Amino acid sequence: MFESLTYGNFDAEEALIEWESIFTGRGFEELVAADEPEVVADPGDGEDPVVLAASRVLQDALATADEHRLVEVSQLWVQERAADGEVFGLETAAEVLSGLVDLAWVVGEQGESLYCWMA
Repeated sequence: MFESLTYGNFDAEEALIEWESIFTGRGFEELVAADEPEVVADPGDGEDPVVLAASRVLQDALATADEHRLVEVSQLWVQERAADGEVFGLETAAEVLSGLVDLAWVVGEQGESLYCWMA
């Protein structure tokens, strides 16, 4: 059985890019140009679920993030979303990222990759 998390109300593909940008300092546009995150499954009609693979760099950054870094990234993500008119609390951002940190660590220990499914 695969470990999983469920969250809603944000664009997961955009979030994966934003998180990697915040963790690594690489620009959003640079990551998009590098085709991050990798699309693993997409029927292409816009109606069906899409599966994305988090980059190994993001997965490793999540898996090794300590509490201080997690708070910092959460704050930066909330600020970035607010700049685009999307408002949600720091507590929600920290909850999402904390869950991802735990999941990234587990799948990394199992030699697996971190995937995101969105409908």
